[in-house]
Amino acid sequence: MAYIAKTLDLKDGQPLSLKGWVHRLRKLGDKVFIVLRNENGIIQAVSSENNISGDLGVESSIEVSGDIKKDERAPGGFELQNAVVKVVGESAPDWPFHRYKSTEMEMDNRHLWLRSTSMQSVLKVKQTVLQGAREWLTKEGFWEIHPPIFVSSACEGGSTLFEVPYFGDKAFLSQSGQLYAEAFLPSLGKVWALTPSFRAEKSRTRRHVTEYWHLEPEAAFVKHEENLKIQEKLLKHIIRKVLDERQDVMEDFGDRSELDSWVSEDWPRITYDEATGMLEKKFKVRRGDDIGVQEELFLTEKFDIPVFVTHYPRGIKSFYMKVDESNPKVVLNDDLLMPHVGEVVGGSEREWKTELLLENMKLAKLNPDDYRWYLDLRKYGSVPHSGFGLGVERFLVSLLKLDHIRDAIAFPRFINRVYP
Repeated sequence: MAYIAKTLDLKDGQPLSLKGWVHRLRKLGDKVFIVLRNENGIIQAVSSENNISGDLGVESSIEVSGDIKKDERAPGGFELQNAVVKVVGESAPDWPFHRYKSTEMEMDNRHLWLRSTSMQSVLKVKQTVLQGAREWLTKEGFWEIHPPIFVSSACEGGSTLFEVPYFGDKAFLSQSGQLYAEAFLPSLGKVWALTPSFRAEKSRTRRHVTEYWHLEPEAAFVKHEENLKIQEKLLKHIIRKVLDERQDVMEDFGDRSELDSWVSEDWPRITYDEATGMLEKKFKVRRGDDIGVQEELFLTEKFDIPVFVTHYPRGIKSFYMKVDESNPKVVLNDDLLMPHVGEVVGGSEREWKTELLLENMKLAKLNPDDYRWYLDLRKYGSVPHSGFGLGVERFLVSLLKLDHIRDAIAFPRFINRVYP
């Protein structure tokens, strides 16, 4: 966890005033030991009851003044001594998180669980991840765009759409901003969006939620091979930024030394056929089957670093993916599998020729009339182009080796939960 003394670079003997919340509280004789928490981390303050004004309790908001003293026994190696404490906002005595807690308790009280140091650390890493993405994409000439959330047709598949009433008509919550991102290419060339995506999958796995954040770059005149390079460079930049700038909280997640090799080594690439060849001895996987979660994790364990699986069968992938001209049975796509979670990125070169896109739609049993505007993008000056989508929370699960995707989201949404 982050420590205020380190974050603020405090010195022995320095006078200091702080505002924050009572994270922990205990009394020993005539002394009161307060672990104060704010956005910079925690620090222990030592006071006496005579120097406390107001009813002090766990999660009370307080203002504290005192002198910094180096003490190796204190959290972070410093404490605030001779503290004068003013209670700003009293806290009720029934604070739910004491000795006992459960996953359901955390979920039912998510609005309060955000105050935990573990959640605070995840949120700080998450911001650094997104800062790193924006930093790299801007440097490489990508423009940020804002595609719609209400859409009229599916991107990934109709069975996972959330339908919503729309002024007497019907609309859907977006599964992906990709199709709309493609519309920006003739204007801006290289673009990216960060949006919420919604999937109505009735899944109860450790990596599925119904609402998540989706980072989606798209670029004109970029083919499959360059698309893979962009993915690897972007994610390596993000990982390096986290390692360089979030050491204050990375210790919360155990030994993450493996991340050094993720940054320094080239990420291997295997085809779908090669992947199924590795899997068929251990799993009941046949060519033409999609690769499941356990199979993905098995592959990442064999390589110990992120691995690209490319050239999936045409019949199990989306209609917008370009068919490999050298082998029309497969598409020019990739799934990036990362340790501890499996698929984190899905990308492809897009089918940019009208007649071939219509052929794909027919095979997928889609009505071209529902995609008239998308077909127009091919009608007027289309070019080869590629893109991908990064599931931000899945990436965090891999990066921090989290037990469950709910640990990467402030207010996770599942098929049986939309509260609080």
